[in-house]
Amino acid sequence: MATIEENLNKAARALSDADAVMITAGAGIGVDSGLPDFRGNEGFWKAYPPIAKLGISFSQMANPQWFETDPELAWAFYGHRLSLYRNTSPHDGFFKLLEIVQKKQGSYFIFTSNVDGQFQKAGFDTEKIMECHGSIHHFQCANPCGSAIWDASQVDVEVDENAFRAIPPLPRCIHCTSLARPNILMFGDWDWISHRTDSQGARLSSWLNEVSAKKMKLAIVEMGAGNAVPTVRMQSEQVARMHKGLLIRINPRDYFVPSGHISAPLGSEEGIGKIYELMDEK
Repeated sequence: MATIEENLNKAARALSDADAVMITAGAGIGVDSGLPDFRGNEGFWKAYPPIAKLGISFSQMANPQWFETDPELAWAFYGHRLSLYRNTSPHDGFFKLLEIVQKKQGSYFIFTSNVDGQFQKAGFDTEKIMECHGSIHHFQCANPCGSAIWDASQVDVEVDENAFRAIPPLPRCIHCTSLARPNILMFGDWDWISHRTDSQGARLSSWLNEVSAKKMKLAIVEMGAGNAVPTVRMQSEQVARMHKGLLIRINPRDYFVPSGHISAPLGSEEGIGKIYELMDEK
């Protein structure tokens, strides 16, 4: 079995040789920036003690029903997260990865389940990012009066953190003035408006088809994507199979990879940092 050092050297060679790079990322990539990954109820409740007192799990809280039954609680949760993500700086791994992929003739594309906008904040091209679960930085009508999705950068949500209640006025739909919500795919969500994410997915498909048509060497760098919600891992492995890409999986816990691919049991910032240094040496 290969050592971590051997695998990191393989990853550095693969990224140096690649013509194009696909980046796939789950919540774990943000941990090194200080963001919670909500791994299990304990991690979620540690991040949100008032919700722990209510005994509500992450999957129960991340449900659109709260916008109907208790909008102040719903917006306390999402308003707090919106503020947290706005105030968080991406860790150094984001910037080193950006430097690597900007040099590639076939460019790059990102597939992420994260709604936090950290890739955009780090300077990655917004046209080269697919947010499969939507974005907290965009809003929609909670009881959709149409298909509108709008940028929420000018909207602030004030939260009483002791009571864990959002303080009115709550965000409103720009068209019908009823309650707004984040444009995020939640659990049990039939009202999520998906056309923004669908457009991102169409651009990703077009890019992958071009990579294949031009027979480019494709490397897939996956970070912080666990087995609990395997959306990102499945995407990484599917792209590797369909487009003959080499998968580099950076994950401190769920690091196993299909045969022939590369595993690095490290956190995202440390893993990218070590690969970046090795590429500089080559």
